[in-house]
Amino acid sequence: MDTESGPLPTPVVPVDWLRDALARSEGRPVVLDVRWTLRPPPRNAKERKAAAREDPPGLVEHEAGHIPGAVYVDLDTELAGPPGPAGRHPLPDPDVLEETLQRAGAVDDSEIVVYDGGDGMASSRAWWVLRWAGIRPDRVAVLDGGWPAWVAAGGEVSTVVGGVRRPGTLRVDAGAMPVLTASGAADVAAARDAVLLDGRAAERFRGETEPIDPVAGHVPGAENLPAATLIGDDGHWRAADDAASVLRPLVEEAGAVGAYCGSGVSAAMLVLGLEHAGLRTPADPAGLYVGSWSHWCGTGRPVETGPGTVAT
Repeated sequence: MDTESGPLPTPVVPVDWLRDALARSEGRPVVLDVRWTLRPPPRNAKERKAAAREDPPGLVEHEAGHIPGAVYVDLDTELAGPPGPAGRHPLPDPDVLEETLQRAGAVDDSEIVVYDGGDGMASSRAWWVLRWAGIRPDRVAVLDGGWPAWVAAGGEVSTVVGGVRRPGTLRVDAGAMPVLTASGAADVAAARDAVLLDGRAAERFRGETEPIDPVAGHVPGAENLPAATLIGDDGHWRAADDAASVLRPLVEEAGAVGAYCGSGVSAAMLVLGLEHAGLRTPADPAGLYVGSWSHWCGTGRPVETGPGTVAT
């Protein structure tokens, strides 16, 4: 099938759509492989040096097999800035991001499809970062089901690594998505006509366990919707109406919606999910607290534990 490039149908595209798009004679989408594994931050200088010598797990997986033409992008170093006081995955340097997208061959009107290992986290973060970078909402999407769905559908697998033949010219214009500060997140959580969604697992939200950050609990007034809830048992994103049935009870009365998680990765799934479900529009997306809990718990702000509203 040889279809012309045009607006992406939704922020979540199926394997068949991508396979047809890659078969075009021209105007094929840019494909980014953002497979990623969450690893606890190094505890000391020795662990930092060891981590610096290791290839990211996603790069190892990419070299073993990827969608033909896909370019690997590292979430930790290209879709986020260095970890520190601003959180474990702060906003990326726009210049670094621009160089990354140009390396992938992206130009101003490119369609860009991102895929991960299937849990939706890294691809959603990439989708959000690209939207924040000024890429039009109808030009960027995530691949439904990620790499496992591509392989299960019999998609071609390549082991050719080396980027694209011609660098792109896309320019990053950062700031196109709403970003919440800690104060902004607190205001959303406290407002009667707003809701702050915490995308972490319920036991982390309740403060029963905290495997990564130094303090357990959640932002006072936040409500819990584990981001993984938006992925069905088959590994695909829930259908739009199904996702809406999960999200609507929490957001339908809210004028403002914010989202956070541990470090601003899985919370991007909530921002995407709200658009996928038709409950927010590209012109009025939910705000993302990029620093998330990794920033909040280091600010000395109040911490709440115990149950909240948990959607399943």
